[in-house]
Amino acid sequence: MTATVNRWQPLFTRTEVVDIVLDSWRFLQREAEFQIYGYVILENHLHLIAASTDLSRDMQRFKAYSAKQIIAFLEQRQAANILELLALFKRTHKTESTYQVWEEGNHPQLIESEEVMRQKLDYIHQNPVKRGYVDLPEHWRYSSARNYAGQEGLIEIVRAW
Repeated sequence: MTATVNRWQPLFTRTEVVDIVLDSWRFLQREAEFQIYGYVILENHLHLIAASTDLSRDMQRFKAYSAKQIIAFLEQRQAANILELLALFKRTHKTESTYQVWEEGNHPQLIESEEVMRQKLDYIHQNPVKRGYVDLPEHWRYSSARNYAGQEGLIEIVRAW
């Protein structure tokens, strides 16, 4: 799955905001049998390979909770510019909120084989390398490439698939 910040705004440039994403996933891991096989978080979107008994519901929960926490963080920090943009770019049918953090949809793709799993993991892990941010995938702090390289990652992942 790919989840994109509304209008590709660079929200994940602050460690505290990335921590909100990771904490949201940790909650789902504990409470919803949410399994993460791979991920990468870039400045304005993330890629996630995950499974659960109800993945659609869990992704909705993730987006709703993380959006509320991100908005609260931005309001606390008085980050007026980014809040203005998140309000400006909010879809008109989103009447229940002032801001819209996430673009609609997750762009899910079914992974049906080990070969496809390897391709997807390689693709997401190579994202920071292709952008020129790091030389090796495992050098990107916000990626499961570290876990697959035998290093300690920031969140537990399932490597047996």
